[in-house]
This record gives sequence, structure tokens and C-alpha cells, in this order.
Amino acid sequence: MKSYSIEEINNVLQGVIFGSTSQNITAAEQLEVASHSEISFIGNKKYEKLWATSKASIAVVNEDISIEPGENRAFIKVKNADLAMSQILELFALPMPEFYVDIHPTAVVDSTAVIGNGTKIGAGSYIGPKVSIGENSIIYPNTTILDECTIGKNTVIWSGTVIRERCHIGNHCIIHPNATIGADGFGFRPCPERGLVKIPQIGNVIIGNHVEIGANSCVDRGKFSSTIVGDGCKIDNLVQIGHNSKLGKFCIMAGNSGLAGSVTLGNGVIIGGSASIKDHTTIGDRAVIGAGSGVTCDIPAGKTMLGYPAVEARDALKQWAILKRLVNDSKK
Repeated sequence: MKSYSIEEINNVLQGVIFGSTSQNITAAEQLEVASHSEISFIGNKKYEKLWATSKASIAVVNEDISIEPGENRAFIKVKNADLAMSQILELFALPMPEFYVDIHPTAVVDSTAVIGNGTKIGAGSYIGPKVSIGENSIIYPNTTILDECTIGKNTVIWSGTVIRERCHIGNHCIIHPNATIGADGFGFRPCPERGLVKIPQIGNVIIGNHVEIGANSCVDRGKFSSTIVGDGCKIDNLVQIGHNSKLGKFCIMAGNSGLAGSVTLGNGVIIGGSASIKDHTTIGDRAVIGAGSGVTCDIPAGKTMLGYPAVEARDALKQWAILKRLVNDSKK
């Protein structure tokens, strides 16, 4: 079991210790359920009230905390407690699943595939013709990577993932279980003779560096050219990215959100959970789309949008307040 003193933990965080404790720490936990041997954090002043009843001996806190740690308890003050806790979690992280051989004997690796040094391929995986995988990547069991795909170095692809032909994934990416990269885009046109005619989807998907794609998410290939996910984007579970969409750098899409075809996101766009974006719309840099919102038109840079259909946040809040008053008045 890993165990650290407060001084050893602070050597990592480079914060300021306030108070003192002799208790060694063996795990991290949330305030309400933490034990004496666990460290927690207070990332917002509204949670200060929970410290009095918490059993945690140490908390990582923001510099503006207004309470005292108490006897044989301590705070480590940092500029950003949320970011600091990510460092703590790395300290206590358990090892990743082990590979006893670099390429499992049940994996099928085509003779034309190029596999980088240190890369590991798990049982039951299929690596197709002319695939290239960079150094020190991990392909977990039962993954499918089809013809002419490229995977960068230090990328992790979890079990059940399917990467269709000619798609490209960058360095330092994480693709979580059962994600599908490069499935056909949703393209059909009505035809009097044949009903719905399928439009061939002959493009691909290009995923940049340091991208994370959540479990059961789908990034569809372009009808022509590429669907693009820019460097540093973080995509949650159960997200749909439609064909020929283009995401800038460092975008966030929360669970159950979706982009229809040919949507363009600027850099740093945030899409809340269950939000939906109409096809052929453009959302500017650093715009925020609230959870459950429906975007039906272009959004300028920096705007925060709420509602269905989405309007500027301040207008949405005014509308909701008026509706609430009307409902209350109707009850009188």
C-alpha cells in the first residue's frame, strides 16, 4: 500500500502547509466519506462547512480558505485545488493492466503493418494491412484497427474500440472502450424509385494529439475529406460527432451531446451534456453551450447560450423568470 507524509505530498504540490498532522496518507477520497488516513480537497468555499464533520486528516485547499484545519489536521494551500488533486490522484493511481508479451499470440497483425518499439497489442486484436502504430502505444484486447490507419506514439486504445480504414489518430491520445472512429456518416437522400439512397462516405477521420474520446462515443468519417478533432479536445462518453464536422483545439463535449454533420467548433468551445448542434452551424472560439440546449444557428465567439432553441444566457434566464411568474400568477 502506498503511504505518504504531508511533507512528501507537498513536495509534489509545492503548496503551503497550514497546520500539522503526523498521520500518513494512504488514499484520496471525497470529504464526506474520507477516513483519517485519507486526503481530500476543498475546491470551493461552499464546501468549507463539510470540513467540521469530515474525518480526513489533510485537505488540499484554495488559498482563500477561511476556516482553520483543527487539531492534528492540516491544509495544503495551493492556487487551484482542483488541479492539485489531479496530482494527488496520480500519486495513488494503481498500475495499468499488465502485458506479459508485447504482441499477444492471438492478436492478428497483418504482415504489412508497422509497429513501433515498445508498443503492446492485446489478445484478440486485429491490426489490418498498412497500419502504422507509433512507439510505446497500448492496444488493449479485442480492438480492431483497419487498413491504412495511423496511430501515433504513446496512445492508449481500450478494448472494443473499432477504428475504420484510413483514419488517423495522433500522439498521447486515449480512446476509451467501445468507441467507434470512422463509421459511415449518416447520409441518405430520398429517391422515387428506391426509397432512401445511401450517400457513399469516402472521407476519413483525423484526430490530433492529446485527444481523449470517451466510451461508446462515435466520430463519423467525412462524406468527402475529413472529420477533424483538434489537438487537446476532450470528448465524454456517448457523444456523437457527425460527418465532416471540424473541432478546433481544446474543445470539450460532455456526455450525450452531439454534433450533426458539417458543424465547425472554434478553439476552446464547451458543449454541455445532452446539447445538440444543428448541421452546418459554426460556433466561435470559447463559446459555451449549456446542458440540454439546442443550437440552430451560428454562435459568435465567447457567447454563452442556453435553452431550446438556444439563446444568449441572460435572455434565457429572463425568459425563464417571466414564465415562472406567469405560472405563479395563474395559481392565484
